[in-house]
Amino acid sequence: MARKPSIGQYLLDQLHRRGVEHVFGVPGDYVLGFYDCIARSKIRCIGTTREDAAGFAADAYARLKGLGAAVVTYGVGGLSCANSIAGAYAEKSPVVLISGAPGVKERRRNPLLHHKIRTFDTQLKIYEQFTVASAALDDPLLAYREIDRVLDAVQRYRRPGYLELPRDMVDVAHPHTPRIASLEEMTDRQALGDCLAEATAILNRAKRVVVLAGVEMHRFGLQDELVSLVEKARFPVAATLLGKSVINEEHPLYLGVYEGAMGRQPIRRFVEQADCILMLGCMLTDIDLGVFTAHLDPARTIVAGSEGIEVHRHRYVDVPLRSFVRALLKAPLKRRPRPALPRRASPWGPPPPAGAPVTVAGLFRTINDFITSDHIVICDIGDACFGAADLTIRGRTDFLSPAYYASMGFACPAAVGAQFVDCRLRPIVLVGDGAFHMTGMELSTAAFYKLNPIVIVLNNHGYGTERQIHDGPFNDINLWDFSKIPQVLGAGLGFQVKTMGDLHRALADCQANPWQLCVLDVNLDPFDISPALQRLGASLGRNVHGRT
Repeated sequence: MARKPSIGQYLLDQLHRRGVEHVFGVPGDYVLGFYDCIARSKIRCIGTTREDAAGFAADAYARLKGLGAAVVTYGVGGLSCANSIAGAYAEKSPVVLISGAPGVKERRRNPLLHHKIRTFDTQLKIYEQFTVASAALDDPLLAYREIDRVLDAVQRYRRPGYLELPRDMVDVAHPHTPRIASLEEMTDRQALGDCLAEATAILNRAKRVVVLAGVEMHRFGLQDELVSLVEKARFPVAATLLGKSVINEEHPLYLGVYEGAMGRQPIRRFVEQADCILMLGCMLTDIDLGVFTAHLDPARTIVAGSEGIEVHRHRYVDVPLRSFVRALLKAPLKRRPRPALPRRASPWGPPPPAGAPVTVAGLFRTINDFITSDHIVICDIGDACFGAADLTIRGRTDFLSPAYYASMGFACPAAVGAQFVDCRLRPIVLVGDGAFHMTGMELSTAAFYKLNPIVIVLNNHGYGTERQIHDGPFNDINLWDFSKIPQVLGAGLGFQVKTMGDLHRALADCQANPWQLCVLDVNLDPFDISPALQRLGASLGRNVHGRT
């Protein structure tokens, strides 16, 4: 007779069954028993320097792998993760946060145990606000079913979930038979048929169709289906900023990133002049829409996402995005002549001479020439992200950024998470000096596990984005010598970059040392920013003072 798995073992078995091979976290006494359980499982625990960084690493892992997990202790650990899990919720990343907790028996008479905030369920109540499903595993009769329910919801909606595991429940066992709901069960076949018939008729009637692909095409693993769809019907395809790299950006049908007034004007005109825009997995955020400067007429759009399908003004529910896209692939779509797309001109101008100071344009032009299909680009928010929107990404889902929630500090921990998904991809990490101050020392984890990211610090001596919105002394920060970080870590190479020649030599050394962690301290003028950030800053600056 097979032995019943304990609650802790069952949780790890279900994570592994769904593709999780690594979890990220920081140990603490309330979760040490579960850490012991992890050590005996097929899952490897990756220790990070702080809990919010564990959340960012698990977020990046989830974006690439399809599911990620962070494991922390109660109170001080769980609440330190709140920002990174909130960001994962906002940007639809399927992360599971597992928090240890005081034992059920310890809670009798409501003692003042360490890490407790107000009541023992305060942390659970907080996470209920920004997870798709949450549960306290404090009842052996319900715990297994609750694990199934939370993990199913995380994978169905591609949003985070929260599980709180009291330390005296880790080794408790009870009989249970697991069951995972299928996509077929989630789909209303009649609604799908009606939706598909209406969408197909509109697409075939339209003279000019453009596909706008967003972040959910990444999250639901629909990149191959996207390529097949646009090639089948010869639809031109643009990406949102959050959805960037959803398709190989050298594909002949790829237009570029559409982001309203922030984007390149030929792309904007081409998209907005289409008589039918098929929006697949898009989140209509202010940044994706260029601070709402985009003009997408609802009467000319078909909107398909995880929350439902809207064909013009008809809404269909219980039609999952995956079901709709796969059915559309089989639909009798008219094949069109190969479209004439706007010419892809370099936005950066001619290369500066070797002795010239590094500029934002010169930096991104050089990075664009440097990156290959062996790299993954991971950007923090700010000009690291906005400037990178024009980079040509040659792989699929090889560009990660917090381009909606816009939390600083994402990139360095995310590089750690990304490398545990695919160690063959070398991260190029683009991070501002302000964001590096927040979580840059997570490179200690990269050094410990012998990872090899190339970290490019855009050192403009302060909070560059905020300077464009509203400047003042509050945007100044302490100046670090970022090139000395590898010396602190005892691993890797550091480069001080002031001229274009310095930049080319540093990147050549990075290429010559493929297994080394590398940090480039790129000195930039505080007011030298990308054109996209200039436009964004002007729009946001008007909002600060209530002007329109």
